[in-house]
Amino acid sequence: MGSALTTIGLPVALGIIMFGLGLSLTPGDFARVAKQPKAVIIALLCQLILLPAICFGLVLLFQLPPVLAVGMMMLAASPGGTTANLYSHLFRGDIALNISLTAVNSVIAVITLPLITNFAIAYFDPFDDQLGLQWAKALEVFAIVLLPVAVGMVVRRFWPRFAAGMDKPVRIASVIILIVVIAGAVASNWALLVENFARLSIITIVFCLISLGIGYLVPRVLKVGQRQAIATSFEIGIHNATLAIVIAQTVLGSVELSLPAAVYGVLMFFIAFGFGFLIRGRQGADAEGDLAADDSSEPATAG
Repeated sequence: MGSALTTIGLPVALGIIMFGLGLSLTPGDFARVAKQPKAVIIALLCQLILLPAICFGLVLLFQLPPVLAVGMMMLAASPGGTTANLYSHLFRGDIALNISLTAVNSVIAVITLPLITNFAIAYFDPFDDQLGLQWAKALEVFAIVLLPVAVGMVVRRFWPRFAAGMDKPVRIASVIILIVVIAGAVASNWALLVENFARLSIITIVFCLISLGIGYLVPRVLKVGQRQAIATSFEIGIHNATLAIVIAQTVLGSVELSLPAAVYGVLMFFIAFGFGFLIRGRQGADAEGDLAADDSSEPATAG
């Protein structure tokens, strides 16, 4: 399996990232969901049902080996993360909606990620009838995903000044640690990564484009506002590859299982950046259309 750098470093890096997410969350971020239920429900349905189904179809279409197929399904089941919030900020999405969706998705993923992963393991049988992500191990997923977030929220609640001061250092530290750990993981598994990169690059690019496109187009078709659609696009389109890698390597003990997330994690940054410029080009026209629709829906008043 991976070296101590990956088995210890990756969970630590993810823990710092999720702790940083907790520092940015308040209970109001969960309550805010009730204020824009339409956008949230659409985003969650796309994230939890539509994308895993599409990923399953892609895996069958590309005829991936069983281990890589399960890795792709695990990636599809992973929630959005802080990177989605960054891209939404860059391209003028609704950051508050992003934060709320990230908060809700992180909680739901504790249940849906093991469910989807176990389905994929049962279907593709990559481990020669060995048990996969057992429900006892799902407790590890809970600890990896939610505990650092909860600690971060507690720190923000009781020591808001400290939380505000730590926000930027924690973000910087998480990025540095993550880069070092991933670089070490890539170096120690270079031959395996190179062997599978060509096979995985096409399907991960297609999946990323579909995820971003669904996250933007479905809400727009259903009359969700432009800024909210940008937010859902990045929330749905940018999966937490680090989480998928950590679960694959530390919970399930398979480096090969983490390869789809590793390849996706590299390519996603460039694809999402280009997609952001594409939808930003539509922003002016769509915003004018939204404004016109709002104006036409208002009753005329006497002069």
